[in-house]
Amino acid sequence: MLNNDILNALKAYTKNMANSVTLVLQPGDHPKRQELQDFIEKLCSVSDNLKWRTDTFDSGLNSPLSFALEVDNELNGVIFSGIPAGHEFNSLILAILQSSGTSLKLDSSLQNLIKSVSAPLHFEVFVSLSCHNCPDVVQALNQFALLNPHISSEMIDGGLYPELIEARNIQGVPSVYLNGEPFANGKVDTAVLIEKLQQHLGDKLKSPANTEQLPTQDVTVIGGGPAGVSAAIYSARKGLKVTLIADRIGGQVKDTVGIENLISVSQTTGTELTGNLISHMNDYDINLKEHIRVDKIEKGDIKTLTLSSGEVLTTKTLIIATGAKWRELGVEGEKENIGQGVAYCPHCDGPFFKGKDVAVIGGGNSGVEAALDLAGMVKSVTLFEFLPELKADKVLVEKAEQRDNITIIKSAKTEKILSDGSKVTGIRYQDRNSEEIVDVDLDGVFVQIGLVPNSEFVDGLVERNAFGEIIIDEKGQTSEPGIFACGDVTTVPYKQIVIAMGEGSKASLSAFDYLLRAA
Repeated sequence: MLNNDILNALKAYTKNMANSVTLVLQPGDHPKRQELQDFIEKLCSVSDNLKWRTDTFDSGLNSPLSFALEVDNELNGVIFSGIPAGHEFNSLILAILQSSGTSLKLDSSLQNLIKSVSAPLHFEVFVSLSCHNCPDVVQALNQFALLNPHISSEMIDGGLYPELIEARNIQGVPSVYLNGEPFANGKVDTAVLIEKLQQHLGDKLKSPANTEQLPTQDVTVIGGGPAGVSAAIYSARKGLKVTLIADRIGGQVKDTVGIENLISVSQTTGTELTGNLISHMNDYDINLKEHIRVDKIEKGDIKTLTLSSGEVLTTKTLIIATGAKWRELGVEGEKENIGQGVAYCPHCDGPFFKGKDVAVIGGGNSGVEAALDLAGMVKSVTLFEFLPELKADKVLVEKAEQRDNITIIKSAKTEKILSDGSKVTGIRYQDRNSEEIVDVDLDGVFVQIGLVPNSEFVDGLVERNAFGEIIIDEKGQTSEPGIFACGDVTTVPYKQIVIAMGEGSKASLSAFDYLLRAA
């Protein structure tokens, strides 16, 4: 697992560790115990500042496969139950480096918010090592634990604890529990975790009153996808005071596995492109506020923004680039069974349905691609499409038709997702030709019916169309002076990365022109 190339890379990463970190391994017997111990021994061999020992400590599982991080003879609340390989290897290394003194990736206002928690909070994060969304949750909650001694966070590899997975009816990852109770399911980012924590703690979680406020900005960009980053960079190049506020940098792009249509870049991934966006943005003086949402906008010559961190920010112009999110079916049984058989990420949750029968709703490119992806993991896939024909590219449709374990049902209107109260058992649909109601026994449903714009927070502020898209003119101007919009959240057709980048730069140039004329 840890070959020489990885060990040499780790030696470079750990060279400047400021403090020693000890990995404390629970005693006990388990078939995987020796593998974990060998993993830890090799890991600790890369630095004199890394040590390990066996000792009993209090965690949720107290499993022979549990180990905790300790600094200065004090456990810091970061726990791993399992062997953090795959995508979670980065979570472990990052936790070690941050425990040793590497700065955290949280805005200072959010750090102050987390530090204000006084109630004991123990998070359990059930993961799959093949899930590319799980590390975001694990790493966020690890930072919470590092910031506050009242908080602990335990990563649990669901593949090693099948009895626990069955007992809690977990059918999707990441699945987060707080003090033993369900807290969050599926793909969630740091901003969502903080929002849920605010709902859970109420008045017990408040931003400190002495949070330093920024001076009035020339341009504030809301959204960190290709459109938002492009707008921020173009604004900074004009010498303007710029702030970018985002749930996360990359947006939907970050979840894209393969990208082959970004002109001049023949092939890349969402992760790589997101890294490049961050790197390019770091070349400029841009005030970044990541993992933060805008709760309220007051219009006027100077716009006032109230943030989820409790901060208040003022700005002369505003560029909205909040993109879009997965569209939900909106049928009975969908929301109730998220994480219990209803999923939106085939790559993340597909392994949980190995040997089972699943459905994919949606016959566009994303739906057919999901069906092809799942067909290699599950027993069978039934693809449901509302229209008489699939909307996906011909090459994808032909591949799906050639797979023995993919069944395609067209002209099907999904009526209900069936459940026994704890997990999905099937799907009910209407044949739109015969109007017959049909029940199909299934173990899981993957929804792939496109995107919906993230524009709810501007309701009443700017004009939107019937689909929720922000209406803009050819310059990106909305119905409100000084407020611009760009990318997938707007009425601009063809939701593509390259188009979003161009729209972001255009919105920035329009904002600059507005500032010149208003001066």
